Amino acid sequence: MRIVGGSLRGLKLAALGAGDPAAHLRPTTDRVRESIFNLLMNGRHGNPLPGTRVLDLFAGTGALGIEALSRGAAHLTLVDDGRAAQSLIRQNLRLARCADRARLIGRDATRLGGAEGAPHDLIFLDPPYAQGLGEAALASAHQGGWIAPGATILWEESRPPRLPGWARLLDQRSYGGTVVTLLRLPPVGEDSTEV
Repeated sequence: MRIVGGSLRGLKLAALGAGDPAAHLRPTTDRVRESIFNLLMNGRHGNPLPGTRVLDLFAGTGALGIEALSRGAAHLTLVDDGRAAQSLIRQNLRLARCADRARLIGRDATRLGGAEGAPHDLIFLDPPYAQGLGEAALASAHQGGWIAPGATILWEESRPPRLPGWARLLDQRSYGGTVVTLLRLPPVGEDSTEV
C-alpha cells in the first residue's frame, strides 16, 4: 500500500500482515483510492481538499485520511475501535510524519457522541460491507455535530447504500466489488432536495 498522490506520493505504508479478520480490515486498494481522489478533486463539484478538516470513520489503516493530508487537507480525525487498526494507523501516521495534524479516536463509529472540536468538511466512510454500519455511523456523526454544513461525504460499500434524507447524492460509481457514493450535506439555509 502506497500514497498515490500529493506531497507524500510514493510513501509505502505499513504492511497489513495477517490483519484482523474479526475487525474486517479491508484496505482500499491503491487503484480504487486513486479513483476516489480523482473523483473528489477533478469532478464537477470542485476540489474539497485544501485546508479541510477530514473525518475518517472505520479508518482501518488510515490510508484514505493520510492520502487526504498528502493532497492538502489541514487536519485528520481517524475513528476506529479495532486494536489492529489503531496500531496500523499509528504506524502509518509515524511513517507519513503527520501525527501533528491527526487525531486517532478509539471508538465505535456508530456511537460517536457529541463532536469534539470543529466539525469536518470531508467525511470518509468505509464500514465493513453489507452490515448497515455505514448508515448508523453517518447518522451518529450527523446527530453529534461532527459534519459541517456543505461537507462532502465519500462512502465505500459493496452495494449502493441507503442514503440519508439530509444529504444530496452527487455521484455513484462501481470499482469491481466496491460502490463509491459521493454525497454533500447542503450549506446552511439550503434544502437537501435542491439541486
